Amino acid sequence: MSIFRYPHPPASEITPRSLWLSRRDLLATGLAGAIVPPGLLRPAPARAAPLTARSGGQSTEGLTPTPFQDVTHYNNFYEFGLEKTDPAERSGGFHPRPWTVRVDGLVAHPRTYDIDALLARPLQERLYRMRCVEAWSMVIPWIGFPLAELLKEVEPLGSAKYVAFESVVRPSEMPGQSGVLPVLDWPYVEGLRLDEALHPLTILAVGLYGQTLPNQNGAPIRLVVPWKYGFKGAKSVVRIRLTDSRPPTSWNLRAPDEYGFYANVNPEVDHPRWSQATERPIGVRGGFFGAARKPTLPFNGYGEQVAALYAGMNLRRDF
Repeated sequence: MSIFRYPHPPASEITPRSLWLSRRDLLATGLAGAIVPPGLLRPAPARAAPLTARSGGQSTEGLTPTPFQDVTHYNNFYEFGLEKTDPAERSGGFHPRPWTVRVDGLVAHPRTYDIDALLARPLQERLYRMRCVEAWSMVIPWIGFPLAELLKEVEPLGSAKYVAFESVVRPSEMPGQSGVLPVLDWPYVEGLRLDEALHPLTILAVGLYGQTLPNQNGAPIRLVVPWKYGFKGAKSVVRIRLTDSRPPTSWNLRAPDEYGFYANVNPEVDHPRWSQATERPIGVRGGFFGAARKPTLPFNGYGEQVAALYAGMNLRRDF
């Protein structure tokens, strides 16, 4: 795998050297608390199990993980409610076992994967930036494997051009799906071009901070595409389908003038209701008013690896 290099952040965001050097050894034993300073970790839920992962072959110099408490208690997962705290507070009744993921459509060998078989395959640690379309950001240590591995196993046909993702529908366990006025139509659906899905940065995450995914973060398996806005990362995925036409996506259906199909992080293309030129890092403390906003990087800082995917495209029109 290629070694990926990222722009250097300010010194205030860099992890202390002693903490960084000890991080991987402790992660390999499942002790996720080594990634962040003592006192910032919330005890893992009883259902969470430690995961062992090898390095994803990337350079992580200068990337400081967002505290576990923030990653697991400040996020959007509208299946559980509209507030940032709803996923953590309202997902206790969600059951991520048993679970299967169906991969079908324009493939030679459709397959249904059991989640425990997916967890048993070789896993990688990927420390990625995550940029929400709402102009806040995090750095998350995901555990997972390249989506390309799964797709190659089912052998996409020559006619396949896109990959569609579908999330679970369980109104009895997901209160946001049974509301009188749901914010979205369910199931949650997303999509990528096939070349985006096959890119080595695109992963299916089954854990974070060295443990299996908490319910509120998309248990038991979710999509992570780090150069796109966070809403592209479908959570609690139950089906992956290859198609010859561009699949519908939930937020594009809901508000096509605000949420495009590509959703590449682009500081030069504002959301109709706010600027995307800067972002608010979550979990970074400092100063009387908290952490200062920082400039947003094109493609979320992964342009060197992915910009070629969009050569010749109008990134303002195809947002």
